[in-house]
Amino acid sequence: MSRHQYEGPGLPLYLTEVGRACADYGLYLAARPLLPRLPVGDGHPVLVLPGLMADDASTRTLRRTLRRLGYRVHGWRLGRNIGPTAECVEGMARRIDDLSDRYGRPISLVGWSLGGIFARDLARKVPDSVRQVITLGSPFALQRDSQTRANRVFERYSHLHVERRTLPLASEATPLQVPATSIYSHHDGIVAWQACLDRLSPQTENIAVYASHLGMGHHPAVIYAVADRLAQPEGTWRPFRAPLALRPCFPRPDVPTALPRTATAA
Repeated sequence: MSRHQYEGPGLPLYLTEVGRACADYGLYLAARPLLPRLPVGDGHPVLVLPGLMADDASTRTLRRTLRRLGYRVHGWRLGRNIGPTAECVEGMARRIDDLSDRYGRPISLVGWSLGGIFARDLARKVPDSVRQVITLGSPFALQRDSQTRANRVFERYSHLHVERRTLPLASEATPLQVPATSIYSHHDGIVAWQACLDRLSPQTENIAVYASHLGMGHHPAVIYAVADRLAQPEGTWRPFRAPLALRPCFPRPDVPTALPRTATAA
């Protein structure tokens, strides 16, 4: 099946999302004694963006872990993410400006699902302010609405959106100018995993894990991958390579086909 023919997750994956996300949190609790072994950061600022219908509470575990590793970690402080409303679009622009002025150095963006799409948009708008982008289950390569089970929820708030987007996303025809990591899972019950694959380049990579979509923010393998990516010295980005002992946690990533070029969305 080609990249353009795949559909969204099957019903069994979708119906078991919540239960599997709880199991993923159980894995996190079991792995907590190993957290001190995660790569330590250099203290640079990190902005974490939540997914659709989520707020900063959903990213608390990830942000708390990264803060313990030495980063200056921040939530988006814009309440529940219901899509590209005026408050969201303007608020994220202000957040980037404020953090850039405060720290005087590029910011790493970590975005979960829709938050990852926003993170990639921000990196295109203000590349000089962004150090790298890490996305968790973000379907930035969607071709059709049927490839995500979140479309109905997204469309429910479309009357509040100030940016109307068609699929495939026009912005994705332009490669990012900063390093980008897409973390995805074949067990994602919300979005098609194929829609999370980035085009390969010297500064992009795809990392496969065994997490659920709703468990991405606290699954131990995801946290390790995020910590590893953030710990790289600025300007020395290299593709992810899991330690030998952890390689069973990271299946071989899929090779994407080229993303199609599109006209500008309205």
